[in-house]
Amino acid sequence: MSTPQPSLILVLNCGSSSIKFALFDAQADPLPRKPLWQGKVQGIAGPAPEYSDSVTATQLINLDHEHPHTAALALIQARVAARLDGCHIVAIAHRVVHGGCRYFEPTVVTADTIANLRALIPLAPLHQPFPLKAMSLLFQQWPGVLQVACFDTAFHRTMPKVEQILPLPYSAWERGLRRYGFHGLSYDYMSHTLPERHGELARGRTIVAHLGSGASLCAMQNLESVATTMGFSALDGLMMGTRTGSLDPGALLYLMEVERLSLEEVGSTLYNQSGLLGVSGISAEPRVVVKHENDPGEAGERARIALALYVRRIVREIGALTAVLGGLDLLVFTAGVGEHNAFVRERVCRDLAFLGIKLDADANTINAPVISTTGSRVRVALEPTNEEWIAARCTQKLMIAG
Repeated sequence: MSTPQPSLILVLNCGSSSIKFALFDAQADPLPRKPLWQGKVQGIAGPAPEYSDSVTATQLINLDHEHPHTAALALIQARVAARLDGCHIVAIAHRVVHGGCRYFEPTVVTADTIANLRALIPLAPLHQPFPLKAMSLLFQQWPGVLQVACFDTAFHRTMPKVEQILPLPYSAWERGLRRYGFHGLSYDYMSHTLPERHGELARGRTIVAHLGSGASLCAMQNLESVATTMGFSALDGLMMGTRTGSLDPGALLYLMEVERLSLEEVGSTLYNQSGLLGVSGISAEPRVVVKHENDPGEAGERARIALALYVRRIVREIGALTAVLGGLDLLVFTAGVGEHNAFVRERVCRDLAFLGIKLDADANTINAPVISTTGSRVRVALEPTNEEWIAARCTQKLMIAG
C-alpha cells in the first residue's frame, strides 16, 4: 500500500512591487508558524527585480517588461514546482486587502468572487488588483487547486459601529461607505502571539503599530480590534512611504478646483507621490531619509521635517487611540519599519514619555523583544508579524470544515 503524498498550502501575498510566497504542510496539526519554505520576488515593476528564498541568496532576475507581474508569478510557480519533491499543492491562500462589506471570513475563490472584489479596486489600487490577477491566472494553470481569499479587513469587524461609521449622510453607511481598517492578517497574528509572550497584559489596553511601506495602528482590547487608523481606504491614518495618510478633504477640493488636477492625477499624488517620499524628496524609506538629516541646505531641512512629520503622526494617533482605550498597557511595533528601525521607535517613545514610557536604549538598539525598562508604566515590545501563517491557518481550517 503506497504512502499518501504530503499535501501543501501555498500562500501568496501579491502587491504592486513584490510577491511573497510560503509553503505550509496542510496536514500538520497544529500548523507550524515557520513555513517549510518561503521567498519573494521584489522590485517587480522596477529596473532591477530580485528573487530570493529560504535557501537562495538574493539574485537579479529578468522579467517581461510588458507583463512583469505575470512573469514574476510564473517564476514562483516554476520554483515551487521544482521544490515539491513528491508533494502536491492542495490549496492556495491569497492575502486580499479589501473585502468590502460582503467578505468577512476566508472565502473560496470563484469567478463571481473575483468579479465582486474587482469592484473594490478603487479603494486599494496599490494592492487589490494583483491577487485578483493571480487568482485568474491560477484558475487556468492549476484548475484543480482550491483557492482561498483571506481579507485584511476581516479582523476589524469587531469594531463598534461608532468606529466604523463615517460622518457623511447616513445613506453612505447604507451603501457600504464606512471605516473598514486594514493590515488585519498582521493584527490577527498579534492576537495569537502577544498573549504567549506577554500573558494577561496583552488582553488589556494594547496598541499595535504596523509600520511598513503602508502603516497603521490598531487599538486592541481582549485581543480584538476596537479602533484603527486606516478607514474606508488604505490612504487613511498615518503618513506612509508614498501615501499621505489623513488629509483635510478641502485640500483635495483645492487640488481639483483651483489647480485643476484630474481625478487620476489626484489619485497618483495621494498614493504614489506623497508621504515620506513626497516631503523629503529623497526616499520612501525612513532608514534612507535619516542619512540625509545633516545634509546642508534644503535637502537636510526636508529630510528632517519629513521624519519629524512621520513620527508626529504616529505619536498623535497613538495618543488618540490611548484616549479611546482609556489608557495603555502594551505598545507593540511590527512590520518592516517597526521591527528594524530603532531610531523611529526611539523618537516615537521619546515623544510618548508623558504616558510613562521609558525606553531601554540598549534593548532597542538590538531589536530585543521588549525594549522598555522595568520601570516603564507601559511595556513596549517588538513582535515580527506573520501574515502568511494566518492565511495558511485560515485556509487549513476552511479545508477541514468543508
